[in-house]
Amino acid sequence: MQLRNVELADVEAYVRMRCDPVMMADLGGPLPRAGMEDKVRRDVHRAAADLDWIKMIIPDPAAPEVVAGTVTLWSHTTEDGPMSEIGWMVLPEHQGRGLAKQAVRTLLDQARDEGEDQGQNQGQGRWGLVHAFPATGNGASNGICRSLGFRFVAAREVAFADRVLRANHWVVDPRTART
Repeated sequence: MQLRNVELADVEAYVRMRCDPVMMADLGGPLPRAGMEDKVRRDVHRAAADLDWIKMIIPDPAAPEVVAGTVTLWSHTTEDGPMSEIGWMVLPEHQGRGLAKQAVRTLLDQARDEGEDQGQNQGQGRWGLVHAFPATGNGASNGICRSLGFRFVAAREVAFADRVLRANHWVVDPRTART
């Protein structure tokens, strides 16, 4: 498995993940197809500028054209202040093979290593504590959080794509995540 930055050519993967009723069942249903090119373009810009880590999951480096899903680490501002959040999606034909867990672990390792490389090992680095909000009914994603050392905070309502969803709130310090 390898991760690479999102590219303009990833529109079809975004459509398969975000516009499919099955893929989006835990996230309030499919998003409209219109606007996916703009979403990819914005994501490519943010990834290239190193504002967000928006990575495509490539299950086999020998077949780089095959995308299994995505894992993203980004910061945003909430009513409680700045927050770093991680999220992931894996297409059905690639699920159950551990790719999401491996991708999340890889991104958390990179976040930890970046902080150490910048001499920030006394603090929490660029990303600080990392939060995840899988749907309460998404056993696989909640299992990933548990297995990688995230601490369960509480079930809560979260906003996603102008929808309010019931999610489990997990948090991890990349320096202490299980690898």
